[in-house]
Amino acid sequence: MTSPAPPLYDLAPALELMALGLLIALLPLAWVWRKNRGRTPAARLQALLVLTLFLTFDLVLFGAFTRLTDSGLGCPDWPGCYGSASPVGARAEISAAQAAMPTGPVTHGKAWIEMIHRYLASSVGVLTIVIMLLAWREHRRRPAGLSPWWSVATFVWVCLQGAFGALTVTMKLFPAIVTLHLLGGVVLLALLCLQAVRMGQLVQAQAPVQLPHGLRRALLAGALLVVLQVLLGGWVSTNYAVLVCNTFPQCQGSWWPDMALAEGFELWRPLGQRADGSPISLPALTAIHYMHRLFAYLVLAVLAALAWALARASALPVQRRWLLGLGVAQLLTGLSNVVLDWPLAAAVLHTGGAAALVVVLTWALAASRPGLSAVQARPAVRAAQELSA
Repeated sequence: MTSPAPPLYDLAPALELMALGLLIALLPLAWVWRKNRGRTPAARLQALLVLTLFLTFDLVLFGAFTRLTDSGLGCPDWPGCYGSASPVGARAEISAAQAAMPTGPVTHGKAWIEMIHRYLASSVGVLTIVIMLLAWREHRRRPAGLSPWWSVATFVWVCLQGAFGALTVTMKLFPAIVTLHLLGGVVLLALLCLQAVRMGQLVQAQAPVQLPHGLRRALLAGALLVVLQVLLGGWVSTNYAVLVCNTFPQCQGSWWPDMALAEGFELWRPLGQRADGSPISLPALTAIHYMHRLFAYLVLAVLAALAWALARASALPVQRRWLLGLGVAQLLTGLSNVVLDWPLAAAVLHTGGAAALVVVLTWALAASRPGLSAVQARPAVRAAQELSA
């Protein structure tokens, strides 16, 4: 006989989880302070921002791993596991659920994966609080520096992410909620990257790179397209639509397979169902997959065009190389997901590559500012050459 389902929300272990998050966060905090002894407070803040960005990227990867191993409901309540702060305290309940369904959503392994994800998320939340406190202290010391409201926005966003994490569990992997949770992780990366780059410029007294207005607008458009593609990819993954097209470049033996676009992009519905409760159809899943694939062609073309434009402008060479490399990596991991039947490593790397593209494009935007257009720049360059002659 199965054990009764726990209440969806049980706040009893909340204090223990916060304490665990604090203990985990103390490790990177101690590392930053040890490595940056003798440096300015601004330099220490910048180092903490970079490290938090790195840890948040790892958290996004682990979130993808949690989703792809079907561990999102490894603990069916929130924030703990059957009212405990760890799966150790919920051994009996997990064993009962696993005995009833050995390959079901609740097993000992899946419970640990889910709770480790929550522990890491709690530690990132602690780090954003420290960043916020240090940013306000730095603002009092240097009012003309980076606005501390960026750190406040980051903390608020982390809280919102926590709420979506809770809804992911309590709404039983509702596709729209899971996809928005992925989007929230990507936006958090962009917020941290922007602050890390701008703070680094202040510490190094480095001016932003001037780009033509058109090129900078193209970078922003490219970033928005990548974010939209992340949403489409999340929609494919959360609806388990990867394997409905297992050939490339055709899908189901056709260049334009049978698709139900309206049904596939009916956003507010349970997993595997339509809003009316009927099962989702194969043409709907095909539409979800194939739209992501078609949009990928556009995104890859835009990334290649951006890299070419940056090369012509002789600007941001490091970001340009990252854009090209990540674009190729995304193509390869995306193909691997299709033709190799969605291997776990390729699927996690595909999510990581998408998140990395958002970081690189944010890096490029934060490190630059609108400058002279190409037409305006020519007389300015000639004047500078005449003065130096």
